[in-house]
Amino acid sequence: MIVVFGSINIDLVTRAAKIPAPGETVLGGDYVAIPGGKGANQALAARRAGAKVALVGAYGADEFADAALALLRRDGVDLGASRQVDKPTGAAFIVVDERGENAIVVASGANADARATQLDDVALAKGDWVLLQRETPIAEVEAAARAARRRGAKVMLNAAPAGPLSAELIGAIDYLCVNENEARVVGGALGVASDEPEAIIAEIERAHAVTTIVTLGPAGAVGFHEGRRFAAPAPDVQVIDTTGAGDTFVGAFAAALDRGMGFEDAMRRGLAAGSLACSKAGAQSSMPHAHEIEALAARA
Repeated sequence: MIVVFGSINIDLVTRAAKIPAPGETVLGGDYVAIPGGKGANQALAARRAGAKVALVGAYGADEFADAALALLRRDGVDLGASRQVDKPTGAAFIVVDERGENAIVVASGANADARATQLDDVALAKGDWVLLQRETPIAEVEAAARAARRRGAKVMLNAAPAGPLSAELIGAIDYLCVNENEARVVGGALGVASDEPEAIIAEIERAHAVTTIVTLGPAGAVGFHEGRRFAAPAPDVQVIDTTGAGDTFVGAFAAALDRGMGFEDAMRRGLAAGSLACSKAGAQSSMPHAHEIEALAARA
């Protein structure tokens, strides 16, 4: 089983010719409200990839809550340990440009009230996976990692949004997933001299005995596991919208590991899922199902 401790958002998405620079106003087209949040995204991605999944987080008592939880409920993600709080449901404000690149501002809202103690309500067993990100309070992320370790679970941290990680948190995780920018931020905070993402994650794996992986957009991903380097290209797809692609990678990657796949095979499933997510608009609305992932991974 995979337990995700993380954020639940509603994404307000508009398309524009370009992402505005500081002080600039850019006119967009229509906008849509789509379920999102890194925790919810990764939970849904793992579920659609075939895993049994529980999501632990917080949402508001407002009109956005039902929309934010709709796809999770429909696809069978266990929400029993998530809770309603007296704050607005988290929201992300997203602009997507003509190339499919995006810029995002997240308003935490109810996510600020997510607590690691909610994991006590989940039947977490030895060998299960706990997925963490950085859209809930970092002190609670650290507490969740420690609690998961005590109960024999394996811990995967997606260090997104980018930010420094404490030595305590690094010591309580088994897997670290980052993109190129996140690798530089995490590496700099840990005193890694290099500014090159692959060299950064190689040094973190060596120094901290943590399996590391960096996603590289169209170039695929590189990972270091038990002292070995693994690399795989991203399958070629027509890019419509990159929103949620990283979360889709993490969820599908974790689901493959949960099924007992080896590191390289799991990485290829994650890349196939993330690429498929880029071929449709939105975050959760773009996430593929297991049969689609397997079909693309087989062709890659």
